[in-house]
Amino acid sequence: MAAPYPPKPIRIWVTPPGPNPWKAVFLFEELGLNYELKPFRFDDVKKKPFIDVNPNGRTPAIEDPNTNLTLWESGAIYQYVIEVYDKENRLAYDSFHERHLCNQWLHFQMSGQGPYWGQAGWFQHLHHEKIPSAVERYCNEIRRVLGVIERVLADKPADAQWLVGNKMTFADMAWLPWNFRLSEVMLLSWDEVWEGLPHVRAWHEKMAALPSWQRCIEIRGRLMEAQGLQWNGVPKGIETFTEYEKKIAEGEDTTALQH
Repeated sequence: MAAPYPPKPIRIWVTPPGPNPWKAVFLFEELGLNYELKPFRFDDVKKKPFIDVNPNGRTPAIEDPNTNLTLWESGAIYQYVIEVYDKENRLAYDSFHERHLCNQWLHFQMSGQGPYWGQAGWFQHLHHEKIPSAVERYCNEIRRVLGVIERVLADKPADAQWLVGNKMTFADMAWLPWNFRLSEVMLLSWDEVWEGLPHVRAWHEKMAALPSWQRCIEIRGRLMEAQGLQWNGVPKGIETFTEYEKKIAEGEDTTALQH
């Protein structure tokens, strides 16, 4: 039996509902790295011990005892893991142009996907009042950003339907966890989500079928159930995220509301 790599497991702090923690776990799973999950409730992201790990109080964050580095922000975690633990360039390139192009797409994911997808989900499901113009704006931005990827993929050969070069890289993988939730974010059927985006759909579904991603979904499901969470991350027994935040601020134990 092969020795674990790296020798000491890397701790990944996760709150189960959001996409970004699974962005990190997906990379660890695909590379087959030695890691341990530290799952905890969203109620505690601004409390010790996690606030000492990430002063911004958001997951994911990692603690790597092999290098004595603690790191937060999913994009920074991606770049670190690729540099330190993907020595064979399974999910990256060592060539100059491709290396920088991968980072370009990663930064576009962080600036162009995460904020717009997140705001669309917020105004669609979690805001205390319905603001149709806000929902429309962010859903239009989702379409615009996906349209950028569609044009890029459509111009590539059939055997190279990836953002950079002719193989899946971390630049592709970073997009999957947020795209995986588009049906619920936009309140559309899966076919409606991908209307006019055949290349993006095929690209997404190739990654969604990977065993590494399927393991992520299975782990996430178990953690969501263990924490008594609804699909949107709000505990069972609480109707809105605003109500959830209020109860957290008041110090109420929301676990009692799950039953």
